[in-house]
Amino acid sequence: MEKTTIFDNNVAEYDAWYEEYPAVYQSELEAIREQLQNLPENIRGIEIGLGTGRFALPLGIKEGVEPSGPMTQKAQKRGIEVIQGTAEKLPYGDLHFDFVLFVTICHLNSLKQALAEAKRVLKNDGALLIGFLDKDQAIAKQYIEKRHRSTFYKHATFYTVDRITRSLKDAGFKDLTFNQTLFGDLDGIKGLQMPKQGHGEGSFVVVKAVKK
Repeated sequence: MEKTTIFDNNVAEYDAWYEEYPAVYQSELEAIREQLQNLPENIRGIEIGLGTGRFALPLGIKEGVEPSGPMTQKAQKRGIEVIQGTAEKLPYGDLHFDFVLFVTICHLNSLKQALAEAKRVLKNDGALLIGFLDKDQAIAKQYIEKRHRSTFYKHATFYTVDRITRSLKDAGFKDLTFNQTLFGDLDGIKGLQMPKQGHGEGSFVVVKAVKK
């Protein structure tokens, strides 16, 4: 509940980050977009924990779930169909979507439960995409170092690639593929960085995993 309250009370500050770091934001979008482009056309997907719609809107994702009421309202004003709810108890039936996207796993209450719910609502052969800051790389380390004075990352949980890989496999997902971006410190990224395959260099990693 405390995590949600932080987002309820700081919508403007949340949105302002994307204006302050446009190259970082666009680089993250490009990495997610590259993974989405490998999926079939004309499919239905959602973003879970979509905030104010900063990722869903440019990626063409028309619906999703967000626990914060004020952020839900902001995303709805941007034309996204948003249901207020949590990743750990999705308000959808089984076998509902072709893909599910997470970009805020560091704020989940239970990664294990969220992955189980994502798998439940995915169709067979559907794809789960997770964009996250690799705990072993520079930007996550920056956030961890200053988390005591951070509005949004004070209670965040950062994950290594190995931990995400294990969690996805434990949840029954297969065929993991990775790409990465954000090479360098946060304040040093001034231009669009195109994603590279794999992981271990970039701070922002996107993994695609398939429900078999």
